[in-house]
Amino acid sequence: MKYLPLNPEIFVQNRNRFIQKMEKNSIAIFNSNDELPTNGDQLHRFKQNSDLYWLTGIEQEDTMLILYPGNPDPKYREVLVLVRPNELKEKWDGHRLRANEGTSISGIKTVIWLDTVDATLQPWIHTADTIYLNTNENDRKSNNVQVRDYRYATLMQQRFPLHNYRRSAKILKELRAIKTALEVEVMQKAIDITDITFRRLMQVIKPGIMEYEIEAEIYHSFLSQRATGPGYSSIIASGDRARTLHYIDNNQECKDGELILMDFGAEYGGYNADLSRTVPVSGKFSRRQKTVYNACLHLHHYAASILKPGISIVDYTEKVGDEATVIFQKIGLLKKSDIKNEDPDNRAYRKYLYHGISHHLGIDVHDLGTRTEPIKAGMVFTVEPGIYIEEEKMGVRIENNFWITRNGNKDLMKNIPITVEEIEAYMKK
Repeated sequence: MKYLPLNPEIFVQNRNRFIQKMEKNSIAIFNSNDELPTNGDQLHRFKQNSDLYWLTGIEQEDTMLILYPGNPDPKYREVLVLVRPNELKEKWDGHRLRANEGTSISGIKTVIWLDTVDATLQPWIHTADTIYLNTNENDRKSNNVQVRDYRYATLMQQRFPLHNYRRSAKILKELRAIKTALEVEVMQKAIDITDITFRRLMQVIKPGIMEYEIEAEIYHSFLSQRATGPGYSSIIASGDRARTLHYIDNNQECKDGELILMDFGAEYGGYNADLSRTVPVSGKFSRRQKTVYNACLHLHHYAASILKPGISIVDYTEKVGDEATVIFQKIGLLKKSDIKNEDPDNRAYRKYLYHGISHHLGIDVHDLGTRTEPIKAGMVFTVEPGIYIEEEKMGVRIENNFWITRNGNKDLMKNIPITVEEIEAYMKK
């Protein structure tokens, strides 16, 4: 890992929160992700199972976690399973964690090796009544490939068919949505790295620069600050390309007179930032660009003002849509007749704002959490309204990250330049 060691108390707290939700005399088992092949003898860069990481902080492949709070032997109530270090493999692929290193990262005192886990686990299974198994139940995820979690669940149900089985995912969806103060500290570090990077970009953007050159600056800045890298594929979209929400080609020239929409965020310590800013390639907004940008900024501030405990994302999005309808009429995008004749299921403002306003943020960029239940204190959301105008070949999006508090929220990106005046002044330096 490139980042500095995290406080293991993050993962101690997370495990305790999960254990408190477990049924009496139950055992929970978590597996790491598969190592995925590309072509030939190559593998994709390994990405740890988010749930396992949330509970342990371990990024290494072939890792397991066993939680059995009712184990008669207190030593084995929390067990970290690591792959046994192999001298030959380490010559090819590098260092593998020793037991004391696993303990230092996770706070788990008992560490066993993967090649002993079956024999060790079996008697514990026999004394437990219920087994918690994990599955990827992110609402945005398609599970077309049978990954390790699902293969392991099938294997366990074949070996132990008379046990009660429970889904860990149902608990984790609730718990992971609520961030502890220690988790937010790590997220703030990712955000601070992203802040420094954005300021750096405003110094290099000028007519003629290529989108990929800006992307290269992002990588350089992130890695030089100990980030793992980007939390997701950076979007660097100049001109009309900004209307494509997930534009990642990043291979065109940024031209004088265009706006450039940048959506990027650092990953640090397994947690992510998610920033969007739209700036003028020339360093100065035209009158019309300023009007559209300030309209988007108004929507951003309005959305932030109502994002608080008690409201659901569905209701929140509807209210932002109401405000967008008013604003879009003011800046000449909608007519009264458009609003009067709109389809309730496809409102008029959706022609210019065709994505959601907020999503959960954390270990995953689109993190676990509910869309229909009331928002709770401790959740972290993006706020990212946009305005996309085909006729004017223009796209604007403004995005900050907010931590929900008991009475409102805290803008974790409050120090990042956001107004027209701040951006123009910084680009002029």
